Amino acid sequence: MKVTPRAQRHADRAGDPLDGLVNMFDLGLVLAVAFLLAALQSLDLTDLLTRRAVTLIRQTPSGQAIIVKRGDQLKTLELSRRSAAGTGARVGSVYRLADGRLVYVTGR
Repeated sequence: MKVTPRAQRHADRAGDPLDGLVNMFDLGLVLAVAFLLAALQSLDLTDLLTRRAVTLIRQTPSGQAIIVKRGDQLKTLELSRRSAAGTGARVGSVYRLADGRLVYVTGR
């Protein structure tokens, strides 16, 4: 097969085959962020991204968990069903024990 002079004048328009790989990497990043946002939305945790101060209460198999976000700090407090004993000063329905722990008591 012979290459004609006309074919030699035209440049290759196919380009570099690795150019498409860069676009696939960008698409992968966009999909990763989309899946992260979808997961947060399904758990009703999008407030953690948008608001400065958020307090959430979640049911866990071992009891309840309180998630507190203030600014950029995120803390998780696990509440158990165990009884606590000690002396302390009542603050509403929260008690401070002698060792400094706070105990939340629901109803009487």
